Amino acid sequence: MRASRVLPNAGLPPLDDHGRFFAMIKAEILEALPKLSPEERREIRAKLNELDDEEWFDNGELSEQEKAIIEARLDEYDRNPGAGSSWEETKARILGGLHGK
Repeated sequence: MRASRVLPNAGLPPLDDHGRFFAMIKAEILEALPKLSPEERREIRAKLNELDDEEWFDNGELSEQEKAIIEARLDEYDRNPGAGSSWEETKARILGGLHGK
């Protein structure tokens, strides 16, 4: 008779006391989040970003390309300030479109 081997879990959810897979439901995950340390929350954010294929390594800083776009738009405004619309005009157009005016 061969001895049984314990194989690694290979990335599967952990087993409960009866050898069944244990998975948290979303409500349990949300309930557990506030109990985590800041470092654990950073790890979770990193994993979620990885899963969503989004990375926020810039800490909210603008890239040089984004800064150049803003500068170009400000330059255009300086050359022709009357070409744009005020917020009040833009808001009125949006609300008018929503209310069928």
